[in-house]
Amino acid sequence: MGSSYIGGNHETRVADKGRIQKGIKDLQRVKTWQLIVLLIIVGFVAATFLRLNSIGMVQRRDAVITADQKGDEEVLIDRLYDLQRFVAAHMNTDLGRGVYLEQSYNRDLQTWQETQYGDANPNGNIYQKAQEVCAPKFSRYSYAYLQCTTSELEKYPAARDPATDTSKPRQEAYIHSFSSPVWSPDFAGWATLAFAVILLLIIIRLVSIGILQLMLRRHYKRI
Repeated sequence: MGSSYIGGNHETRVADKGRIQKGIKDLQRVKTWQLIVLLIIVGFVAATFLRLNSIGMVQRRDAVITADQKGDEEVLIDRLYDLQRFVAAHMNTDLGRGVYLEQSYNRDLQTWQETQYGDANPNGNIYQKAQEVCAPKFSRYSYAYLQCTTSELEKYPAARDPATDTSKPRQEAYIHSFSSPVWSPDFAGWATLAFAVILLLIIIRLVSIGILQLMLRRHYKRI
């Protein structure tokens, strides 16, 4: 009975060895280099779509800046909504520090200055005095022109105490930032997912073959 048991155990080990060898052959039917080539192709496709997403964001951000420069509030709001919808629906469209509506801030600050330092000011129309100093120095309205005006106005008191005045425009209120998803169900998202799946398959394949070959060398070497 003992010899029968040993013989049966030997046959079982031989069968196990055969299954392991078959598993290795099955895994080796698809070559690693073939998967790597496929990975490179899919990676290129994914990178292209990710780049297109980024370009789409930049185009819409530039449209917002252009609308801001023109001063058309209705168009500006439409462009902002367009940018928000695109960023929210596409990966790789991070705005970084956001889009700053510089011209809107400058216009609103100028309006505030006209009110605070204009006819309502007890010291007279100081804003007009500042314009008389700065206007001859600049051919058009610009940030430098605004800085000159601000510098001149600071020489005089405002109509209200600036410390208690909450009507002055704040720059941070003119910065718009929208969140981009980590993954999105668009061409870039699916291509990126396919890249990750293929990469995972390559890793699993290499690890599996390595484990099976190690088992053959250690446990079934004498069979």
